[in-house]
Amino acid sequence: MFCHAPFMWRREFRFMRYDALKRASQIFLIVLLLSAAGIALILAQTLGFGRPDGDGLRPPGIVAAAWNRDVALISGHAGYDSGAVCEDVDGAVMLTEVEVNAQIAGLAAERLRRTGASVMILDEYDARLQGLRVAVLLSLHVDSCIDASGFKAAVHRYSIIPETNRRLLDCINTAYAAATGLPYHPNTVTHNMTEYHAFRRIAPTTPAAILEMGFLGGDRALLTEQSALAAKGVSDAILCFLEGEKDRVNERSR
Repeated sequence: MFCHAPFMWRREFRFMRYDALKRASQIFLIVLLLSAAGIALILAQTLGFGRPDGDGLRPPGIVAAAWNRDVALISGHAGYDSGAVCEDVDGAVMLTEVEVNAQIAGLAAERLRRTGASVMILDEYDARLQGLRVAVLLSLHVDSCIDASGFKAAVHRYSIIPETNRRLLDCINTAYAAATGLPYHPNTVTHNMTEYHAFRRIAPTTPAAILEMGFLGGDRALLTEQSALAAKGVSDAILCFLEGEKDRVNERSR
């Protein structure tokens, strides 16, 4: 009887080793499947197929035209003053332009960075504006607290790159309207926009525009409660411009 003990022990050991290998294989397979799922999720988000956010907007994916391009956003009135101020009947401040601008600028920068762009957010009179050379600059503002609705944009009246700036303006007027549903507000573009101070500070070859994203009065709900839509309009406008410029470069190189 005892002579069979070594054999039984070896057989039990083989069963134990087989069971351990089987368990290890199962664990490895689970880890492999989880890793593949994680990679697939990251890839989907990179390509813009991620889950919609709280506003129902899908995160943007990598855009070749934006990859490693320098983009500058001016958060209107930041570091300078409050901009337009909305007060209640008792004179208490309800809302300021500077806080709305900052919120939308931050969201737009986040969307653009996900496309691969390098984005800086500047104050109104930021020292970095002097001689600034970037692929595109957009200054973000909102209009007064009156009961009106709509957006408007302008480029430098005396620009040395008028055609380039016109393409930027066309992208803003098309993309921002599509994202927000706001109408273009006619006849309210002032010389403070066409001769905006930042246009004179940046390098003259830097494409640039100023965008009044809506009115704090009539468009308050969009600008404050659906600010992601305004941010999408801003980022879509910039991507439209960058893609157009990339196509023009490709055409010239043929």
